Amino acid sequence: MRTRHILCPTDFSETAEHALGYAIEMANLYGVDIRLLHVKSSPYGAPDYRIVVDSPAELLQDQEAYANEKMQDIIAEVREQMPNDLMVHTSVRSGGVLAQVLEEAEEHEVGMIVIASHGHTGLSHLLSPNIAEAVANSAKCPVLVVK
Repeated sequence: MRTRHILCPTDFSETAEHALGYAIEMANLYGVDIRLLHVKSSPYGAPDYRIVVDSPAELLQDQEAYANEKMQDIIAEVREQMPNDLMVHTSVRSGGVLAQVLEEAEEHEVGMIVIASHGHTGLSHLLSPNIAEAVANSAKCPVLVVK
């Protein structure tokens, strides 16, 4: 852990921003880089009912542009809170969130994953997939789940 990057997946939510704060603290404490990951979902559309909408390719481009813009904003904020010798790496992937987080962690041999929990309980917890819980159960490295 002390020589490997910290992976911090983000969906650009307030909770993910809160988790990023912990990731920054850990990175500063251990003197390691941060890897930011955003997983975009695949666009889906309805059958052609002669309604003018963006094509799937245009939706993908829009998602990619939005994700890259948000990542640049986050990098600027994070750089202010980290020493100059530490780096912030970014990655935007598409597909299933769990699979992409685990793949990113393994490809870059991260030392820790800091991920936000959506905080659902009760019936809401049962109906919504809990990615943070799945990452904690499946990752090969330590996982810090932040509420």
